[in-house]
Amino acid sequence: MLTVNCICVGKLKERYWTQACEEYQKRLGAFCKFRIMEVAEYKLPEQPSETQIQQALKAEGEKILQLAAGSTLIPLCIEGKQIDSPALAQHLGTLALNGVSAVSFVIGSSHGLCDKVKQSGTLQLSMSRMTFPHQLMQMILLEQIYRVMLCEQIYRAFQIQNHGRYHK
Repeated sequence: MLTVNCICVGKLKERYWTQACEEYQKRLGAFCKFRIMEVAEYKLPEQPSETQIQQALKAEGEKILQLAAGSTLIPLCIEGKQIDSPALAQHLGTLALNGVSAVSFVIGSSHGLCDKVKQSGTLQLSMSRMTFPHQLMQMILLEQIYRVMLCEQIYRAFQIQNHGRYHK
């Protein structure tokens, strides 16, 4: 059975987002071993310099790569490739057919991911090319909605692979 990890920088702040992820985790149990792993977000000052941001991304990246060791990495980043749900299902199916036993999707902090994590991925994935205000990104997008959206898309991918009725 394929192991699918969702490695996220930061914690969900709202209980309803956690409950949504838990529901998808429960549903995914029929298709794969699904885990959500959290990496503590590096503490930065309110107005960080670019050097401080890069140091934070590097520190977070080292923890991410440790957690993802032995798995195929799929980092989520704005410069990544946008694909539809059937293409994600096909990609996961191809990985499994090629003998991959573990896949790790990675969601970074509001500052993104370090280049080393991005370059370690076999597929850089983008959920959207839209740019959002920094405050919105910190409050909801990456830390909360992206996580739930990713869980849903992984579930949808397995439903597509198994000819389930969920994807319409």
